[in-house]
Amino acid sequence: MLDVAVLVINSRIYSGEVEDTGEAGLCRYLQDHDAQVVAYEVAPDDREAIRERLMGLCERRIQVIVTVGGTGVRPTDWVPEATRDVIEKEIPGIGEAMRMESLKKVKTAMLSRGTAGIRGGTMVVNLPGSPKGAIDNLSTILPILDHTVKKLSGGK
Repeated sequence: MLDVAVLVINSRIYSGEVEDTGEAGLCRYLQDHDAQVVAYEVAPDDREAIRERLMGLCERRIQVIVTVGGTGVRPTDWVPEATRDVIEKEIPGIGEAMRMESLKKVKTAMLSRGTAGIRGGTMVVNLPGSPKGAIDNLSTILPILDHTVKKLSGGK
């Protein structure tokens, strides 16, 4: 079973202005696919705040952190940059695979700038902000998460 932290990036949810409508579905999806959600946090659309949250979660040595939101082209979308500030190695193929699959469903997927990488033994993956898009992207990469986590922990 994978330990997964979810970090939602949305200033309006963070401030309480709007409700987080994606939490239940995303957590249920992860649990249904042999993952345990060990943390669920919300951060504002701010590069430094995102970076600090990611660092804190990495320090807890959680196997996988998924960020939700902030991967597009809006002026407030800083998640890929904050992720690159934190990770030691980027895994660009994960972002490419998610975009490739998403493009089969929606043309605006090409605007996603999400990436993935590792810091120590933690894998960080950027997912889009829409609950459906986040789950669709997770379904694309789920088959390689166990394998990646085993490799990060020194497994063959």
